[in-house]
Amino acid sequence: MAPDDRELEALARNVGDWLMSRGLTLATAESCTGGWIGKAITDVAGSSAWFLGGIVTYADDAKVALLAVPAALLARDGAVSESVVRAMAEGAITATGAHCSVAVSGVAGPDGGTPDKPVGTVWFAWAAAGSRTRSEARRFPGDRESVRRLSVRHALAGVRET
Repeated sequence: MAPDDRELEALARNVGDWLMSRGLTLATAESCTGGWIGKAITDVAGSSAWFLGGIVTYADDAKVALLAVPAALLARDGAVSESVVRAMAEGAITATGAHCSVAVSGVAGPDGGTPDKPVGTVWFAWAAAGSRTRSEARRFPGDRESVRRLSVRHALAGVRET
């Protein structure tokens, strides 16, 4: 079952409390979620204390221009790939100066899926400045909205493991 807005806001509040307790800031780099992670975060009053901003890069050219994702990675691996989502997460830190970031790129559907990247395939990456970048892929069931909502929830939940 896909989370509702109240659940996403509660999760974002929990992430914010976690970040604040550590003196950390967060940035987002979003593709298939189209800014929804940032929306869930900014639904929390006072989130400006820990959320520096988000960069929505739906098109490949925007990933290159705004997040410094190497065009060669996009050409070789495609936008929905581990290499690209890791570059997005690292680019968000560079662009904003945040301590950590979360990035997401996927195939929300209903079209666009391929045999090796079917609809519901979403790559995530969480980066920490001067440290490691962690990434993973998930495959979510349901329609476009469900895939996107589940992606927002997973992206936020992963921040606490950064």
